[in-house]
This record gives sequence, C-alpha cells and structure tokens, in this order.
Amino acid sequence: MAESLYDVLGVAKTATADEIRKKYRKLARKHHPDVNPGDKSAEEKFKKVSAAYDVLSDEKKRAAYDEFGDDALSGGFDPEKARAYAAEQERRARARTYRRNDFEEGPVEFDFGDLFGRAGRARGPARGPDIHASLEMDLRQAIEGTEIGVEVPAQGTVRVRIPPGADNGSVIRLAGKGAPGVGGGPPGDLVIETIVRAHPHVRRDALDLYMTLPITIEEAYNGASIEVPTFEGPIVVKVPPRAQNRAKLRLKGKGIPRKDVRGDFYVELDVRMPDKPDDALAEALRNASSAYSKPVRAEVSL
Repeated sequence: MAESLYDVLGVAKTATADEIRKKYRKLARKHHPDVNPGDKSAEEKFKKVSAAYDVLSDEKKRAAYDEFGDDALSGGFDPEKARAYAAEQERRARARTYRRNDFEEGPVEFDFGDLFGRAGRARGPARGPDIHASLEMDLRQAIEGTEIGVEVPAQGTVRVRIPPGADNGSVIRLAGKGAPGVGGGPPGDLVIETIVRAHPHVRRDALDLYMTLPITIEEAYNGASIEVPTFEGPIVVKVPPRAQNRAKLRLKGKGIPRKDVRGDFYVELDVRMPDKPDDALAEALRNASSAYSKPVRAEVSL
C-alpha cells in the first residue's frame, strides 16, 4: 500500500490542524536543506513533507484527499466532477447488473484516474511543493507593518512585506517562491506564518491593546491628568477622582489598524501604595474610614 500523506507527516487521519502544523514544523526543521547541506535524502524528505503539509493544512484539499485518495492530488482534479463521474459509473453498473431474485448489486469499483489522474498527469510536469516558514517580530512591527528577509533554499534572501495589523498565525503567500517543480514544472509558493513576540507592557486581543499603568493613591483619589505611552507617541488622559484599582480608561481608535477598521487602547489603572513609611500619611489614612459610603467588604461572601 502506498504511503499516505498522513504517514509522511506521522500523524493520524483524525489529527487536528494544530497537531498537523506542529508535526510539520518539527520534520521541516529536521530535514531542511540548510540543516543538511548536500544530503539528497534529507532534501527529498523535506519535499515530501512540504507537499503533504500543503494538502493537509488546506481544509478543502484535505477533504478532497480524504474522500478520493491520491486521485485528488492529480493536476486539474475537480471534486464535483469526480462525484458526478462516480454517480454516473454507479448508475451504469446498476443498469447492467441483474441478480436472480432482484436488482441488488454489490460494490461498484471505478478508477478516478481515468478522469483526472492519468489525464491530469499527462498535461505536463507537476507543480513544486510549497515552502513553509515562520517569521518572528515584535508587537510594534506587527502593528505598523515591516519588511523582513527570509532565507529560501536555492533562492537566497526573499524580502517579505508584512502588512500592518499582522497577528500570530497570520499567513502570507508569495506565489512562485516555493520549491521548484518536478521535471521542469512551475515552482510552488512560499507560505509565511507570522509569530508576534509578547510585549512586556502591552497585551493584544484581536485589534485592541491593553496596558496596565501604575498611578499614585493621590492621583487615584483626587483625579489627575497623566501621560500614557502609545506606539504613536505619548497621550495625556484624565483619571477621574476616586478612580478604583483596575478601572479601565478607553482610548478610542488608538488600537491596531487593519484596512478600514481600528481597535481601541485600554489603560488599566494600577493604584500603587507608597513604598516608604510616613507617619502623617498613616494617621490620615486611619481617619479616612468616614470617607467610605459603606464597608468595602460588605458584598463579599461565600
């Protein structure tokens, strides 16, 4: 029995997209030509792994492969035509088949290669497999967009333009920048998946940005105008009087842009206690109980 694409990647047919991606990355790193210079066996394995991932990472291609097997890999294969072909072959078999007591028939076998496989292969050399790579960048680069060089075997450095608003798992496809085709066929594509490194002060959620910003107890109680750093420069915002710890201030439209849409920037207040002792402050705080309209733990119960 021919090795299936699932066997090539070493995953079960029921594997999730994430399991397939992780397995591919592991095998691609192991057999990459840059890691194994001059090793033809590793190069062939890398091509097989890339070709298998090209099919199994695409929902439609994977569904067609699961339904029709290797015939779905032939050039020009059309699942709808294949189903119509199968239905017609079965209809003709039913018309020819006659059993002694009824018109039931056994399984009908037919070869999709007659329609797509051999005909598709006869059209010309096969297209080369896609090359998959990942690019790491910091949050500012992802928000503003950037241009990064990617080393591609036999091609050298390929400049890749990352558009503004890229996120973890964003995919960029460069047509014709993949592995060369077999027998002079056209090359595959270069498929880039972006990885955005975590920022020490800013968290991303879709197109929104979140920052935790420390303020003093005086700023929290009396209110204040404070400076908030953003990727577009500092912005002055107003903290309302008696602002509570973890209260959020919304900077509308200061999040991540993507086409005609832009997210918001949320500032979460972190009220900090003084880190040095002060007798006058301690006495003032002891007398502050009357400033609370109700006990602060009145609503806490189990």
